[in-house]
Amino acid sequence: MILMMFFALLMMLLSLQMMISPAVFSAGIIKFSQQRYFHRFEILSRLLFGVIFIYYAPLTRAMITHSVFGLLMVFAGIFLLIIGAEKHRAFAVWSANKFCSSFRFFGVFAFIFAGYIIYTCI
Repeated sequence: MILMMFFALLMMLLSLQMMISPAVFSAGIIKFSQQRYFHRFEILSRLLFGVIFIYYAPLTRAMITHSVFGLLMVFAGIFLLIIGAEKHRAFAVWSANKFCSSFRFFGVFAFIFAGYIIYTCI
């Protein structure tokens, strides 16, 4: 469950960046999407943390929530694998530009959800 809390802390840090400076967060997404390892990292991290959430879900206070979240991450990883690197990269750039003005709003909810993950793991 330590890995679940690590994920939540990382999520909190990223959501703080979203709330403090949405434009910098958006630029970071675009810059990251241009890296050679971007696509592989996104797939592997989603699959890894998805499996972790599914595996440890029964040990938390929110088994169903964590199981569903884990399954969504695994499905997202598989979907990214299917669509390929170029479409994934194009989507990352498009969404970073399109939703930049909404990042502050979504950051609040991401921060709250990350806190919920930590609370249910303790």
